[in-house]
Amino acid sequence: MVTDVRTEITDRVAVLTLSNPERRNAMNLELSAKLVDALRSAAADDAVGAVVITGEDPAFCAGGDLSELATADPETLRTVYSGFLAVADFPLPTIAAVNGAAVGAGLNLALACDLRLAGPRARFDARFLPLGLHPGGGYTWMAHRVLGAQGAAALTLFGEVVDAAEAERIGLVHRVTEDVVTAAVELAGRAAAAPRNLVRTTKATLRLTAGMATQAEAVEVEVRAQAESVRSPEFAERLAELQSRISGSGR
Repeated sequence: MVTDVRTEITDRVAVLTLSNPERRNAMNLELSAKLVDALRSAAADDAVGAVVITGEDPAFCAGGDLSELATADPETLRTVYSGFLAVADFPLPTIAAVNGAAVGAGLNLALACDLRLAGPRARFDARFLPLGLHPGGGYTWMAHRVLGAQGAAALTLFGEVVDAAEAERIGLVHRVTEDVVTAAVELAGRAAAAPRNLVRTTKATLRLTAGMATQAEAVEVEVRAQAESVRSPEFAERLAELQSRISGSGR
C-alpha cells in the first residue's frame, strides 16, 4: 500500500487526506514528510485560502508508527513531529475533519489545527501512558490550551477516551456533523473567500494577542494592521460593492 498525503482543491480550500491504509493512517517518518511537503505547497499556492486535514476512512490517524518509535532517538522524534509543527505554524486557517479514531499522534494532529470538526465515528484517545510512552509532539501544551488543566489531565493522566458528542461537550471539537469533510470544506471556504493576505495577518494577530495580558496591548497590535487593511484595494473594492448594494436597496 502507498503512503501518501493526497491534495484536492475545491473553492480555494485544499483538502489534505492522510493515506496509510495498512496502519490506519498512523504517522510515520514518510507520512510526516509528505504532510510537510503538502502544507508547503498549499502555503505557496495563491489559489489556496484555507486547509482541511482528514484521514482516509475509516480512521483519522491511529497514532504513531510504534515500530519506528521503538528505536527512535530525539532527532527521529523531532522529524516525526515536524508534521504537527508544520500544521501548527501554517499561516492560513486549518480545520481538522476528524472522521474516525484520532489516537496519540492523531490527537496531536487534530489539536494542531485551528479548529476541529468531528464526524459521528470520531474518537479521541491520548493513549500515551497506557503504552508506557511519554506524550510528545507538543501534546501537553496543546491539550492544556484547548481543554484546560482538568480536561487535559482527564485525557492524559486518567486515560479518558471520548466520542464525538463528548468531545463537543468538553470543547475539544467545535461541532459534530454527519458529513465532516463536506462541513469542514464549507466552513473553510468562508475564510478562503476573504483576501488571502488579510486572513494570514488576522490569524497571526489572533495568536499574538492570545498571549497578551490586557486589551490595550491588543488594540496597539490591531490598530496598525487595521489601518493597513483600510488602505488596501480589496477593502476599497468591497466597501464600494457594499455601498452600492445599500444604495440600491433604498430605491
